[in-house]
Amino acid sequence: MRDKIVIDIGQIMDEIFEATRSFGENFGDKARERTAEEFYRWNDQVDYYPSYSYPPMNVYLTKDKEMVIEFALAGFREDDLNIEFQGDYMVFSAKAPQVEPGEEVRYFKRRLKFKDIEEQRYFVPEDKFDRQNAKAVFKNGVLKVTVPPNEEVQTREGIKVDIVKEEQE
Repeated sequence: MRDKIVIDIGQIMDEIFEATRSFGENFGDKARERTAEEFYRWNDQVDYYPSYSYPPMNVYLTKDKEMVIEFALAGFREDDLNIEFQGDYMVFSAKAPQVEPGEEVRYFKRRLKFKDIEEQRYFVPEDKFDRQNAKAVFKNGVLKVTVPPNEEVQTREGIKVDIVKEEQE
């Protein structure tokens, strides 16, 4: 019995049914009763991201147009976290803490599982945000990354694509 992996199917099914119920409530029969304005308004009470994303996080803009990304990283150490900017993306990765219970330990329920976080990419456009002045603070198990906006928005020149008739290909 020690070598077997136990999967909590009940928990997985609960999450699937909850997501389905939530989706149905927001896009199902109630959608027909709403006005267009009500239908397209963002609902802060609904989590539109999958429940299995790891680590849990928030992404938002402040009134000063700063982009803030918060990660819940209880159990991680500051030295094991890595943030860098590559192109238009912020790349986040972390090394999971090594917590190995002794052989005498027998779990009744185990939900706290640490795993490495491999290069998660978050869109932070180089022309809109001042990445040189980004600030990351790790406090009480929450990593808060704040990226201020550029003082001057840089616009790139667009590329004009000529449209021709089908015969002129």
